[in-house]
Amino acid sequence: MHKNRSINVLLKTIAYFGFEKVSIKNRTQVKELVQQTFPKVQFDGYPFDLLFVDKLGSGTFQQLLSEGKLHNDSIILVDSIHRTAEDLEHWNRLIALPEITVSIDMFHCGLLSIRREQVKEHFRIRI
Repeated sequence: MHKNRSINVLLKTIAYFGFEKVSIKNRTQVKELVQQTFPKVQFDGYPFDLLFVDKLGSGTFQQLLSEGKLHNDSIILVDSIHRTAEDLEHWNRLIALPEITVSIDMFHCGLLSIRREQVKEHFRIRI
């Protein structure tokens, strides 16, 4: 287990879902850890199965969606959603988008899903 809870969630999510295409933005050490742990994972192949970011604005999300970089079963993991008031505001704007059907606030990070057949739900759990 890693000392950072968000990274633990990332590693467990990849293992549980068996994701093959992962994108990790601006976190070289995290990317190297994922590569060592899951040697078959491809980075930055489209569409992403899993996107791990420090911050994600609703405009960037819409752009990723319109460019086909996310698919119906993609998961987005946003690190440190409660770090600042601005980060929490970005998170709340994201979960309000109609394309986001499932959101899980885990305090240290947040998980977003865009499954079209899923009823919109929001969860808060403390990990």
